[in-house]
Amino acid sequence: MTRGFTTAPRLLVVAPHPDDEAIGAYGLISRARRRGVPVRVVVVTDGAASHPSSPRWPRARLVAERQRESRRVLRRVGVAAGAVTFLGLPDGGLHLHSGAARRSLARVLGHNGAMLVVAPFDRDDHRDHRTVAACIVALRRPGLRRLAYPVWPAGRPLAGARALCLTAQERLAKRFAVRSYRTQSGRITDDPRGFAMTRAQIAAFTRPRELFLEVRP
Repeated sequence: MTRGFTTAPRLLVVAPHPDDEAIGAYGLISRARRRGVPVRVVVVTDGAASHPSSPRWPRARLVAERQRESRRVLRRVGVAAGAVTFLGLPDGGLHLHSGAARRSLARVLGHNGAMLVVAPFDRDDHRDHRTVAACIVALRRPGLRRLAYPVWPAGRPLAGARALCLTAQERLAKRFAVRSYRTQSGRITDDPRGFAMTRAQIAAFTRPRELFLEVRP
């Protein structure tokens, strides 16, 4: 896929929430598509917990917009809407639905042979991320190679990880992509409990290297 990084014929990126796919693996996805490698993205939760008390952004509207944000960002790097799957499981409470997540991910993987699966780090600070990581580890398929990416805390070092070094152009493109998730970067202002990425977090998410840790079976 990316010379010197992986030779897998297909890439599956698993994101706990809509935007983790870009935070964790935007550069990898972009390079894979430029080399003609098929890429599929699975977003596990609906993302509805980011602004639970917004009058202008009730659950249905927020979920729909977060899905549109993911599709728009991924379309720019050649991942068509049909290659993006939203499982729609509860944001913030995924640990209560780990069985459903595991079964849904198993269906996505199928039995299609060699594939690189990129998913969250199992010691991420966010419980949804840890739940997704555990689901991926539990899936046994011949030919699967697994890599883990860090998200929280933003800018987390990952001992033993391999680095995908981004060019200046790739880094700028990734920064633009992360900011394009506008529901998560300040667009929603009517919820005092709402989440918004800070400038420092965006800078940490778009550092010059993407880190991936090999996950052993």
